[in-house]
Amino acid sequence: MRIDLHTHSRCSDGTDSPGVLVDHAAAAGIDVLALTDHDTFAGWDEARAEAERLRIGLVVGAEVSCRLAATSVHMLAYLPDPGEPELQAMLERVREGRNARVPLILERLRAVGVVLDVADVAAQSRDATSLGRPHVADALVAAGHVANRREAFDRWLSEGKPAYITRYAPEPADVVTRIIAAGGAPVLAHPRGRASRKVLSDDVIASLADAGLAGVEVDHHDHDEAVRRALRGLAGDLDLVVTGSSDHHGTGKDGHELGSCTTSEGEFLRLLDRARVNAERSGRVVPQPYLP
Repeated sequence: MRIDLHTHSRCSDGTDSPGVLVDHAAAAGIDVLALTDHDTFAGWDEARAEAERLRIGLVVGAEVSCRLAATSVHMLAYLPDPGEPELQAMLERVREGRNARVPLILERLRAVGVVLDVADVAAQSRDATSLGRPHVADALVAAGHVANRREAFDRWLSEGKPAYITRYAPEPADVVTRIIAAGGAPVLAHPRGRASRKVLSDDVIASLADAGLAGVEVDHHDHDEAVRRALRGLAGDLDLVVTGSSDHHGTGKDGHELGSCTTSEGEFLRLLDRARVNAERSGRVVPQPYLP
C-alpha cells in the first residue's frame, strides 16, 4: 500500500486544485493521500468528492505554521474538527499575518530594484486562502526576474535573504494542544529540514511528545539517510508514529513527486488510532478518513 501523508493544493501554495491533486495521486498509484494545505481546510470537500469518485483513500488535514526561537517550524494536523473555534481563530491569525507581510516583502524587493505590486502576487494565488512567499515567488517568475520558485527563495525570500519578513506564528507546543483539543493528531513536519533543524533538538521533540505529539515525519526529501535513521530511533524511544511523505506542491516544488516518500501501512494505522483516541477524548465531531 502506497500512502503519501503530506501534499498541497492551490488552496495554499500548490499548483493543482484539490480535485486535480487527487486525480494525479490516483494516476501515480497512491492508495491513500493526505491533503495538508498550509493553515486552511478549504480544499477538503472537493478532494473528498474526487477521492470517492476514484475510490482512492483520503485523509484530510492541514500544515500549521509555527515559530520557535524566531525560526519557522511546521506541524501537520490530521483529522481535526475544522469547526473547533480556537483552532479556527489560530489559523485565521496566521493567514492574516501572511497577507499583511506581502506588502512589506514587496517594499524590500523594490529596495533592491525588483518591482512588483500586490496585484501581481494575487494573480498567482489562484484559490489560495491567503497570500504567501510562494505566490511572491511565482510573481517573480512571471515577471521574468527568476527562473523558478527555488531561485526566488534562494536570492530574496528565504530567512536571512534581503526580502524576508517574519510574521506571526504560534509556538509548536500551543499548536499541539490546539490540534488535540480539536480531536486531531499532531505530527511534526520535516523537523530536520531547512531552518527547523536549528531549533528542533531531540529534547524539544521529547517535550512535544510529552505534550501529546502523535508522530514525526521521518521520510522526507529534506532528510538524508543518516537523519532518517536518527529520527526513526528517536521516534521509537518516544513512542511516536513514523510518517513519510512527498510534500508535493505540483509544479511549485521540484523533486517532490507524489509517492516519492511514503508511510508504511502499520504506521498509518497507528496514526489513525492516535487520531481516534484524541477525537474520543475531546468529544469533537471530527472528519473520518475515506478508505474505500
